[in-house]
Amino acid sequence: MTIHWIVTGVSLLVALLAWGRARRTSRRLEQLSDMYWELKFQHGELRVQLERMNGTLPAAPSAPPRGAPNEVFVPLSSLKR
Repeated sequence: MTIHWIVTGVSLLVALLAWGRARRTSRRLEQLSDMYWELKFQHGELRVQLERMNGTLPAAPSAPPRGAPNEVFVPLSSLKR
């Protein structure tokens, strides 16, 4: 009977240790994920700055010229007539 309690206690201890390690790993994964996205964002910004300095990208993004639309909206009610 005593052996059952010992096995139960050891199992509980192992489960608590595994749970704690899983929590630490989860927090570390979240930190690494945040660091990855921050680095990716900074890389994009630095690439754009470098392209502007080299002159391969215009200094200020300009809006494309607006021309006449190629497509015209036709309401469905006019097609029923």
